[in-house]
Amino acid sequence: MALQNIGASNRDDAFYRYKMPSMITKIEGRGNGIKTNVVNMVDIAKALARPASYTTKYFGCELGAQSKFDEKTGTSHVNGAHDTAKLAGLLENFIKKYVQCYGCGNPETEIIITKTQMLNLKCAACGFVSDVDMRDKLTTFILKNPPEQKKTAKEKKALRRADKEQLKEGEAADEEQKKLKKEAAKKKGTSGSKTSSKKKNTGSDEDRSPTHSQGDENDQAAEEDDDDDVQWQTDTSLEAAKKRIQEQLSAVTADMVMLSTVEEEKRSPKKSPDLEAKKPETKSHENGADNNTHERLVNEIKQSLQKGTSAARLKSYLGTLSGTPQEVMDALLEALFEGVGKGFSKVVSKKKNYLAAATQTEGSQTVLLQAIESFSGKANPDAAKEVALVLKSLYDVDILEEEYIMKWYQQGLAGNNKSSPIWKNSKPFIEWLQSAESESEQE
Repeated sequence: MALQNIGASNRDDAFYRYKMPSMITKIEGRGNGIKTNVVNMVDIAKALARPASYTTKYFGCELGAQSKFDEKTGTSHVNGAHDTAKLAGLLENFIKKYVQCYGCGNPETEIIITKTQMLNLKCAACGFVSDVDMRDKLTTFILKNPPEQKKTAKEKKALRRADKEQLKEGEAADEEQKKLKKEAAKKKGTSGSKTSSKKKNTGSDEDRSPTHSQGDENDQAAEEDDDDDVQWQTDTSLEAAKKRIQEQLSAVTADMVMLSTVEEEKRSPKKSPDLEAKKPETKSHENGADNNTHERLVNEIKQSLQKGTSAARLKSYLGTLSGTPQEVMDALLEALFEGVGKGFSKVVSKKKNYLAAATQTEGSQTVLLQAIESFSGKANPDAAKEVALVLKSLYDVDILEEEYIMKWYQQGLAGNNKSSPIWKNSKPFIEWLQSAESESEQE
């Protein structure tokens, strides 16, 4: 289908990016029942971001003929025989009056009906609001058949959140299904190894003789046939799956704790047993987590990243680390942005995929905000100056949501650490969020 520039003034601009299909018409019927069918009216109206009923009605008003657009079939008819050039000229007039911005000439406009029943064109490019001449006949039709209003920024964000939640639920279900299949395969492999070990133990000197080897093969084939008849069953209920996952995580965590305890005993063998017994219980983030624990977590995450752990696998890896979610998140930021001061926001944008993978659980956004506060507030004055840019960058890619940012900011101002430069530096972004919300409510 041939395309042409929207607006007669842009006809010769080879680089104009707003296009619409060239009009195609067809004469139908004869005598008093002759009609002109605009075959591709739906495509034209879609390119202009206007309902096809508006353009069809405009043709009828300008030509003084009856016109009708069928919503079900998408057909547009105007009574009488009219050539394509004439209808194309009328379409140009429609574009000037009801599509193009009166200020910049851009076709990215939206029809708005005011409280006083007036029509305005609001331009998304320059923000200019154009007043439509209400003496035109089509304005009455538009008032009776108002266009669908576009979704606000708040509604679009809510839809994106719903899509994200559905995606997370699907990924969780897929992971759970994979784990169940692996467990079933392990059980089947364990039973197979036991059967083979029994066969080895029951073998005698006769097995070595060539005359008896054929019989053993037959017996083995028979036993394998018997194994095929066994039906393996695994409890696939949600409770059973959670129990198995918890057992696996508990075993891995126990190994990690034992390993760290042995290493600490080698480093400081003269410490009293009472202190050693208290080590696993000391996990308080508010009192400043144990330096050894923080350094160990940072080193482990660094080694994992150096080995090439991708952002997709980071979530499962962080779940195996021993420590509170806040300790793990603090260590992750330290490992990702160690030594970064000036240019903190640019580095965050580059490594946003890792932060997105680490904030897929409930409450993780608050943990990330506190980790950013801790990282940029204590020993990174240059990083603290860019905290507003960091929040904006993570907000734009939906890693941080408005609700959690506002709650974190309000708690910070009300807390004991309200004199921190973090709150002063993040204030411009908070004010921008509040103004954006108020504008969306007014619209």
